Amino acid sequence: MARRGDTIELAVLGLLHEGPMHGYELRKRLNLMLGWGRVLSYGSLYPALKKMLRANLITEVAATATPTSRRPRIVYEVTEAGNAEFQRLMSEVGPTAWEDDNFDIRFAFFSSTDMEIRLRVLEGRRSRLQERLQRVQDELERTQAEVNRYAAELQRHGVESVEREVRWLSDLIRAERGDVTPAPSASPPSPARVVGGAGIPPTHD
Repeated sequence: MARRGDTIELAVLGLLHEGPMHGYELRKRLNLMLGWGRVLSYGSLYPALKKMLRANLITEVAATATPTSRRPRIVYEVTEAGNAEFQRLMSEVGPTAWEDDNFDIRFAFFSSTDMEIRLRVLEGRRSRLQERLQRVQDELERTQAEVNRYAAELQRHGVESVEREVRWLSDLIRAERGDVTPAPSASPPSPARVVGGAGIPPTHD
């Protein structure tokens, strides 16, 4: 199971791999990319940045002050060690690579990995979801008579969400193998998944 701090660290390294950013921009990009919104507060981001500074994964420089701010903002840059760590993390293909939050980040930076790694992560994520789906469907059959109408609807909604992501993953896998080109209208499921609240626990095992 990946810790939340490790997940933030991977996301920060990936964003700084694209170019230097200050803390406000980093937080905004993380929220836009992952849909974390207010959950990712500065109280979560800055301790992660300080930890990465101590580990020499990133460095900070003072940017030129802007007309709206007399004090220069601190800009963060990834170091050579940080780039190496980012590449190492992106090359991992074990179970943590397809956990819910970690998979979203890995997918956002898939352009930094080769096809074999992408395929293994996509296939691992699909297998994990298929296992989860089977467990929940079996449970629904046993408990359907015991839940009220609205609880049953919420559970069905969760099942449909997972089924939709499985289909999306299958399309991506076929495209990676060159079997088919994904339809232009195809889009990934929202990172803010309902599966955790619809009777389908997030992937953390």
